[in-house]
Amino acid sequence: MTTMQEFEFPLMDGTLDGMTHLVSERAIEGDTVLLNMGPQHPSTHGVLRLLLELDGETVITCIPDVGFLHTGVEKNMEAKTYIKAEVMSDRLDYLNNLGNNLVYCLAIEKLTGLDVPVRAQAIRVILVELQRISSHLVWLGTHALDLAAMSVFLYCFREREIILDIFEMVSGQRMMTTYIRPGGLWRDVPDEFEQAVRQFLEAFPERIDQYESLLTKNPLFLQRTKGLGVMTQEDALRWGVTGPMLRASGLAHDLRIAQPYSGYEQYDFDIPTHTDGDTYARYVVRMEEMRQSIKIVQQALDKLPYGPVRSNNRKYVPPPRSELSTSMEAVIHHFKLWTEGFTPPKGSVYVGVESPRGELGVYLESDGGPKPYRIHWRTPSFMNLQTLPMLAKGNLVADLVALIGTADIVLGDVDR
Repeated sequence: MTTMQEFEFPLMDGTLDGMTHLVSERAIEGDTVLLNMGPQHPSTHGVLRLLLELDGETVITCIPDVGFLHTGVEKNMEAKTYIKAEVMSDRLDYLNNLGNNLVYCLAIEKLTGLDVPVRAQAIRVILVELQRISSHLVWLGTHALDLAAMSVFLYCFREREIILDIFEMVSGQRMMTTYIRPGGLWRDVPDEFEQAVRQFLEAFPERIDQYESLLTKNPLFLQRTKGLGVMTQEDALRWGVTGPMLRASGLAHDLRIAQPYSGYEQYDFDIPTHTDGDTYARYVVRMEEMRQSIKIVQQALDKLPYGPVRSNNRKYVPPPRSELSTSMEAVIHHFKLWTEGFTPPKGSVYVGVESPRGELGVYLESDGGPKPYRIHWRTPSFMNLQTLPMLAKGNLVADLVALIGTADIVLGDVDR
């Protein structure tokens, strides 16, 4: 029976890390190998460093070392007014920019009691569901590429380009849109928006079938994913895992249904689940989630109402640009909101939404001033990443790339 002692993991240049970790006595005696994987390894999907103890090719210990991408976003947001701070939310999970905008604006709206027009809510749903599909396409393409399936990567990015073109059409930006604003949207969607989305919805189901024809019954893909990284429902709950990783372990939990926001209670859709809890099950769940997102977007388009896309509450929402050339009062109001900001009442709120990776939440506290007193993000990538030591233990080092991919992490979402 091996005992545990403290050992300092070496850096890639052979020097000591300065961090002590518990590894087996075999490592000290030289029977196992201590290895750095990352932080510049392409399959870690960002600057993630893994500290590994290997017995041959079998992983005995896997310790994620994060913080290489730390930007201090939360403290930087607290140094800006509520409106100006929103641009930083796009940079957290850069594959879910609109979802980040949405949860931040929902927190402000809950704190201030700000209303949102029904048309703006419907457009928000359409865009964040397209964002979910876009994120899953990046996950699927890179996950398949890590397992040496090059064609799937190219096909996925073909469809993602169409979605990014739609985002550029409505906001002028492909990724960092800051399009969703407190009280509604930056502006209404252009006339060609509905046709562009419908064309995508018409073509995309067949494209999902193409992806599945390449992977779902592929014997090599099955060998690399079936039975790998099994996580029980109890383990998922114990580790605070949400999103597709939780649903692939059998629990049908989705904030869009459990705690509806932005009018999600109006839409009919299912929560895809699986019971195996392995890497393949998480693939199946995410593929079905893309189909459900198509279903939601179709419903939102079919009953897209006419009307304003921004609240008329001038205490918190700038006047429309069209008024600036005819009203001096609008110019002054616009100037004061963008320079001084607004002052919500004292209090604190927490709002969570269902991001492509799980529960994305914002804790927002106001002291009555124009800047947030405290902002804290509850990010799903951080919660999902912490399960990697459990999933990796006893598996081969070659399987680590599949396990990192199945967690679908974004390091900007982890480090903040």
